[in-house]
Amino acid sequence: MDKKEAEKRILKLRELINDYRYHYHVLDESIMSEAAADSLKHELAQLEAEYPELITPDSPTQRVAGRPLDKFSKVTHAKRMISLADVFSEEEVKDWIARNEKLIPGGKIKEFFTDIKMDGLACALKYRDGVFYQAVTRGDGMVGEDVTQNVRTIQNIPLRLDSVDGEVEVRGEIVIFKKDFEKLNEIQRKNGEPEYANPRNLAAGSIRQLDPKIAASRPLRFVAYDLVTPESATWHDAYEKLRKMKFQTSNEDKVFRVDKQKELFEYIGKLDEYRKGLAFNTDGMVIKINDRAVYDRLGIVGKTPRGAVAYKFPAEESTTRVRDIVISIGRTGAATPVAILDPVEVAGSTVRHASLHNADEIARLDVRIGDTVIIYKAGDIIPQVKEVLLELRPDDAKTFDYEEALEKQYPELEFERPAGEVVYRVKGESSDYILKRAIEYYASKPALNIEGLGEKNVVALVDAGLVGSIADLYRLKTAEVAKLERFGELSAKNLVEAITKSKTPKLNKFITALGIRHVGAQTATSLAREFRTLEKLEVATKDELLAVPDIGEVVAEAILAYFNDEENIKMLDEMRELGVAPMAESVDKLLLAGKSYIVTGTLASMGREEAEDKLRALGATVTSSVTKNTTALIIGEKPGKSKLDKADKLGIPRLAEAEFLKLIA
Repeated sequence: MDKKEAEKRILKLRELINDYRYHYHVLDESIMSEAAADSLKHELAQLEAEYPELITPDSPTQRVAGRPLDKFSKVTHAKRMISLADVFSEEEVKDWIARNEKLIPGGKIKEFFTDIKMDGLACALKYRDGVFYQAVTRGDGMVGEDVTQNVRTIQNIPLRLDSVDGEVEVRGEIVIFKKDFEKLNEIQRKNGEPEYANPRNLAAGSIRQLDPKIAASRPLRFVAYDLVTPESATWHDAYEKLRKMKFQTSNEDKVFRVDKQKELFEYIGKLDEYRKGLAFNTDGMVIKINDRAVYDRLGIVGKTPRGAVAYKFPAEESTTRVRDIVISIGRTGAATPVAILDPVEVAGSTVRHASLHNADEIARLDVRIGDTVIIYKAGDIIPQVKEVLLELRPDDAKTFDYEEALEKQYPELEFERPAGEVVYRVKGESSDYILKRAIEYYASKPALNIEGLGEKNVVALVDAGLVGSIADLYRLKTAEVAKLERFGELSAKNLVEAITKSKTPKLNKFITALGIRHVGAQTATSLAREFRTLEKLEVATKDELLAVPDIGEVVAEAILAYFNDEENIKMLDEMRELGVAPMAESVDKLLLAGKSYIVTGTLASMGREEAEDKLRALGATVTSSVTKNTTALIIGEKPGKSKLDKADKLGIPRLAEAEFLKLIA
């Protein structure tokens, strides 16, 4: 076959393979066997290998995962990616309609457009003259991250749009369907690996991996919900165009006349009944003003458009047992109790904890450790306890003493409950003080070592209102930082760049940086090594934590409290949205696993913290106290005499700096 014949054959093969992809991955039907399709793909790959100059970016062979990235680059959205305000009742929808009609000339909305609310990762796809060239996450709505390499591997995304010129931008959710998620967890169970928590977290986590091979290995799908360019007169028109372009939609979209609202609410009721049978998870329905000119004219308030709301379905409930109650200290110094539960499925996700709010709520519910409780979700970040089933209370149910628990979990802190308040707070420390200390530690050398984020700069950022949580660090813009008294254009630019560089830290460093009580560098390393990813650590049970070497009851409770606190959950979710992705721990080169070292004195080649990090990276435990389990002392200039004496007494060897460097080389 000469080049001209090969070119004709390649074009026909691409057309047929793309047609198969569309029917199989979008329409869920097959026009040929999988083996036949694989054969066609193989022939195409061979022809392109023979004539590489004929390879184009939209070829089916170009879906393969590329090389791992060092980091994701930032991209500014041409049009802001928004989130929607939630409503929970028919009355709230009617109030929303009335508010908007006051702002519309003529005062009448004609039609609603509705669609199921997908539970995934929002993403924008960009095409130029019909060819896919970029994918960008929502990020903070204004600036997202370029995840093109990962998104290119998603099979139901067309790499070429037929008969389309100019710029096209399509927005939608990246999701994993229920059946595919179950298959993945079945494999996890067979391999003795922890199960994934829920489809949404897995989809988001897959796209945020720097290695595209991970995204390629997952059954991700893109479900479109908006055509930004070219513009459409109505939302309904936009969806029709999306389907003609061969994008997958939910196929649950409908148009309702506003003067027939009864039909809308009847449909919401029906959808709530049959949504469990849908292929994907959903917790509500999006309602928009169908006329896009009117929708755009109404504008945006804060981060949400006036012209749309998300109707959340009534709370789903389930029963489970309370295994423990822990107390978390939030960034305001408030002490919040959290019930640790037997894992249970509620509203499409696995629930392992529920907020108990405060001491009065515990007393009102009379909830005890060992009780069976009813829990529910209603659009909240963290589930709630509805009631205790007293009929099922066991004889050994344990009453929770709030003040005793505070003293046990936080022996070095004092708490007070101000008159007229229901919340216990850390005594003598303001919320700003706690926030500043948390950010300082997050940026410190033992943690993420963010250059330029020392005490004075942290104070300036918090006092100026630019930073209200650790997540806000990743929203900082050079221009707004440069306006502060302590900064100029260059120093502001350097700080923002240093913060951006911290988005992909080593997992053990990130765990250290979170400042979880009783979790120092060595414990963080043990946790990173045991759980490998932050997502697995977040859902770890108390028994799983206690199985990690050197973690006892107090440390396990502190970790549970941190990852079950509503503020912390929200902060970590925001950080993920902003592109913070700790690197998974590798266990391939743990040459010093099972060994324990102490670094004493000053080393000439590096600082003590760096030396300890290098030892931990190779699997060693680093301690400060000499015991019979210590493998060796690493000696610098002016070592601690007491350590040397105790080591000699126990017969523990010493390593000079040269020997240490050879050890870690």
